[in-house]
Amino acid sequence: MDKVVYRGVEIEVMHGDITKLEVEAIVNAANTHLIMGGGVAGAIKRAGGKEIEEEAVRQGPIKIGSAIATSAGRLKAKYVIHSPTMELDFKTDEEKVRLAMIAALRKAEELKVKSIAFPALGTGVGGLPKDLAAKIMIEELKKHLDSGRSSLKRVVFADINADQVGFFRKELEALK
Repeated sequence: MDKVVYRGVEIEVMHGDITKLEVEAIVNAANTHLIMGGGVAGAIKRAGGKEIEEEAVRQGPIKIGSAIATSAGRLKAKYVIHSPTMELDFKTDEEKVRLAMIAALRKAEELKVKSIAFPALGTGVGGLPKDLAAKIMIEELKKHLDSGRSSLKRVVFADINADQVGFFRKELEALK
């Protein structure tokens, strides 16, 4: 299952590079200091330009449970939404990932974006199990859409890791 429509929103799972997607916003699984080193953050910085990190750092540090938006540099997206899942100790847990997902969705609504792409939050350096991250993220998206107040029309869960994509697909199947 790669795509479902839930409450009028197209939700899809894609195996590939999130930085190449044509969406209004891409979510960065950030740290609270908004330094973009490795993983998805590093990929976003390499593809979009260091100005994304510079713009983010000027707005930080921020707390877990909050999110900021920056321009997207050379990416096709309009915004990068930076939502921290960890502090500089690089440790995360279920609650931090849940708060990061909620914060990213809230920021997307504030920006009135219609399309957004999420990487797996907290699974890289943070070490959260991939299946758990997928479950939390899809649960929080469902709660958000169930509220009935969303500008979103398309949500993409994208990852270069085939196992992660499989976990997103499994959770998406349960959403139908």
